[in-house]
Amino acid sequence: MRFTTRALVRFAHVDAAGIVFYPRYFEMVNAALEDFFADRIGMSFQAMHGEFGVGVPTVKLESEFIEPSRLGDLLDIDISVERVGRSSATLQFDVTCAGRRRLVVRSVIVCMDLASAKSVAWRPEIRDRLSPVPEFAPYGGGA
Repeated sequence: MRFTTRALVRFAHVDAAGIVFYPRYFEMVNAALEDFFADRIGMSFQAMHGEFGVGVPTVKLESEFIEPSRLGDLLDIDISVERVGRSSATLQFDVTCAGRRRLVVRSVIVCMDLASAKSVAWRPEIRDRLSPVPEFAPYGGGA
């Protein structure tokens, strides 16, 4: 499953060198995650936190900065789900601009009960929507 959203590099995102200050990328990635949950999964962060009392904190984050982004760049943030566990999911964020890769982020999120601060199993409808679609194997191509 892939999901794409966009982010405009704004003045607040850049440093004195005129490029995106690296922590701002993580803010953009988190905003993309919110879009992903609202638009693709069908549950906004507002509903998760307010109505259901769960959140999806990041517990692991790996990043590779490939090329700088500058003020005014329009970034495409492509999210793919690599793995879904009982209460966690591994996501990859590919950030590009005009087809050129700028950043790759790999993130592990966990479904957490906000009251107890403990992990909980994904709700079935969320797990189903998160689950990656198996790659198509042509007839006779398997082991």
